[in-house]
Amino acid sequence: MLKKSWLALLLVMVVMLSGCINTKSSVKEEENETANDGVTENESQVEIEILGQSSSEDDINIVRDQLVKNGFKVKLNLQPDYGSFTAQKDAGNYDIALSSWTTVTGNPDYAVRALFKSDGANSIMKDEEVDRLIDKASTETPEEFANTYKELEQRLVFDKAFIAPLYNSFKAQGVNTEVLNIDTVRLAKSRAVAWETIDYNDSSKRDTTPLVVQQAIGTLTSLDPIKGNDGSINTLNTNMYVRLVNLTDDDVVTSEGSLSLNHSIAEGNSEYYFLLRDDINFAKVTDKKAEDTGERVGADDVIFSLKRASDANSVPDHRTYSLHEHIQDAELITDLSVLDATKQSSGTGTIREALEQELDVKINELVSDKNDANNQDGKYQVVKVTTSKPFPQVLNYLAHQSAGIVSKKQVESINTYEVESFDATKDIPYGDQNTVTEGDQYNNHLYASGPYILSSKNDYEATFLKNPAYLPGTDFEAKISTVTVRFIQDPDSSLSALRNGEIHLFNGVPETKYDLVENDEKLFLQKNESNAVIYMLFNTANREVSDSEDLRKAVLYSINQDEFLNFYQNNKLKAVSTVSPLVNTGNELIADPEKVKEFLKNYRGN
Repeated sequence: MLKKSWLALLLVMVVMLSGCINTKSSVKEEENETANDGVTENESQVEIEILGQSSSEDDINIVRDQLVKNGFKVKLNLQPDYGSFTAQKDAGNYDIALSSWTTVTGNPDYAVRALFKSDGANSIMKDEEVDRLIDKASTETPEEFANTYKELEQRLVFDKAFIAPLYNSFKAQGVNTEVLNIDTVRLAKSRAVAWETIDYNDSSKRDTTPLVVQQAIGTLTSLDPIKGNDGSINTLNTNMYVRLVNLTDDDVVTSEGSLSLNHSIAEGNSEYYFLLRDDINFAKVTDKKAEDTGERVGADDVIFSLKRASDANSVPDHRTYSLHEHIQDAELITDLSVLDATKQSSGTGTIREALEQELDVKINELVSDKNDANNQDGKYQVVKVTTSKPFPQVLNYLAHQSAGIVSKKQVESINTYEVESFDATKDIPYGDQNTVTEGDQYNNHLYASGPYILSSKNDYEATFLKNPAYLPGTDFEAKISTVTVRFIQDPDSSLSALRNGEIHLFNGVPETKYDLVENDEKLFLQKNESNAVIYMLFNTANREVSDSEDLRKAVLYSINQDEFLNFYQNNKLKAVSTVSPLVNTGNELIADPEKVKEFLKNYRGN
């Protein structure tokens, strides 16, 4: 009996104590009740639902606290991964969603077209003035488009409050300098990490020791360049497929390390000429070894690749069409007189003169068959790309991984299905990750035109092999024979792997962990400004914020970017839009609690 009494008493104490413990949700509710900055209880609080991933909880908590301080009631919708986040976003279960964008092409058109144009691949907006300004800026040169992008930013952020900017990130990677020669490791502002330049301190290890890198996402969207534009494949496809041009580390378009020896823009900024090199073949994988297919990468492959990139219906689930829709035509030039008769965009000199700059052997003949090209004998191939309107930024898009050159012969042999009746349960498209995934379904059909080819992958890692026929004997021939990409989702785990020597390169060191890399004597922190911008995207359908500019502006002016900079120890930069890292518009977002009150008053109608 006594024993039962003690048990009953203990149970009562546990219940009483449990009632005193604040759960995470109850803490949030208390904040909402007490931190309203002058908003009284008889004024109904406006609820804002924030959608984001749990990996971005720090940023979301800062936004939440800023909104609560300015009188909002905040509901959090945190998702564990990108897939569930996207599902919630597609379902419209949010008022504002934590979003990010990195302009990997180095040009401002890419920073806005897909995101904010009415027909953009990633856009949920429809605004005629935004559309007009995006199209206007795309026809202008850098000297002309600064004012247009300033107007666009004004409309997008301050006039309509379609987005609320948080910050612009730095780009940083940690390098194991005990293993890697730091002088060979690049950190470009826009371009994905280029593996082919990387070398060991001890070059004798090139063929015996894999270079080990990491990325967060292990499920690959597609190894077909036009069917993916996300963190799962951007770096991988960049290293698997050569392009007509590249970007330097400072976002300058260059022919170096590309399929072109030279390129030039014709008068009018609608015609672009590319002189192709003859020393790149496609690679394939046989018995987990990379082989030279003997098939040269030539003009027919370029034309095929660009035409399918610019055709929205060329493949099911085309994800990069908006980047290439401006390409009107891609064609082979076989008449030398065309190059002689066409002036450069600068108005001085011919296209032929531009294409012949610094060539060891001048152009003697233009050939139609890629196998007849012989640069040492002056026999070349020239491809002309025509845009539907003057569009100087086309070259930046041609440097993007989605403009990677695929084998016409191989892709056509794999993609035998009808696009209109494509059945994902039985049709196997070129680049399907299942064909390179270890197991019964493995049947690697990839043909790579770049320095590396994917051999196989599993849930843990992917293995890439050097293309033996990619620019052999040049400075751009890949140094290391094997690259292993480890799939490590958590940044802290990636950093631990770097410090433990399990990986050699960690691209994406968090700003709050820079000191750990800098203070480790075997590591070196490479740091550069990036084109990555974090912002809050407003829902534009079926929510209060969808219909009310006043409500959106109240949220906008609650954002204090200084608090983000302080949290990240000044390893962030202020931003106004995704254009901020590329064009100095002079615009600035300044938090203003008085404006918040004014816009909320307007929203309530009192």
